[in-house]
Amino acid sequence: MRALHHKQFLELHQAPNSLLLLPNAWDAASARIFEASGAAAVATSSASLAWACGYADGGALPPEELLHAVRNITRVLNVPLTVDMEDGYSAAPAEVGRLAAELAGTGAVGINLEDGSDPPALLADKVRAIRAALKGMPLFINARTDVYLRQLKVEGSPAQASIERLKLYHAAGADGAFVPGLTALPEAEEICAAVTMPLNLMAMPGLPAIAALQAAGVRRVSVGPAPFQVAYQHAKTSVEALLQQDLSPLLGLKLDYSAMNALLAPGD
Repeated sequence: MRALHHKQFLELHQAPNSLLLLPNAWDAASARIFEASGAAAVATSSASLAWACGYADGGALPPEELLHAVRNITRVLNVPLTVDMEDGYSAAPAEVGRLAAELAGTGAVGINLEDGSDPPALLADKVRAIRAALKGMPLFINARTDVYLRQLKVEGSPAQASIERLKLYHAAGADGAFVPGLTALPEAEEICAAVTMPLNLMAMPGLPAIAALQAAGVRRVSVGPAPFQVAYQHAKTSVEALLQQDLSPLLGLKLDYSAMNALLAPGD
């Protein structure tokens, strides 16, 4: 099944005149809901998954908790899953490689791996270590550069700095290019023209319309922690209303109990 999912995931990035819209889940239930809603593949959000496990975002999630959560997701999911593993939860490339191989062993067919504020050479070393640890097992490595998201001080323009980093990561063995924080269409076009890997952008205020991104050459749009934030904001305001003796938000529109139970029924 994993080999089939990996093939499907690759094809979702390569299909002509198409763009992969990738929702980010945080547990088995959210992943199944997104699949049932029509998602062709599902991603995790590192922030959302960490919060769901009771940890702050930013490297605090223990790797064993990550693996446990991903196993729960792959147990119920019938479409490809890609996992955000932040910076690999280690500065040691060999440890990052070991964890990526374990994630592949859970059934995940892809990962995100970010450079953050570290030197680009470190992420390239981590990508090479992952390829060595996989021993030929396929895994879609989406290399993320944070030039835009962290507004890093770089030589030249942010687009040119991103291109330089992404080419380095591609040479090390990456399959995809992820540039969160980028919202300017001309710069997306510039990166698409210079980098052969499919470009992934993240939904955020100011991002152009999906059709315009597709025309510019973008091949994938993910949504980060937004679904978690929307869901939990609704839960928060509903409970705040409850504590003010207002039951109406909790008795209004909501997921059907039987339908949710059926999504997670054995053998579904």
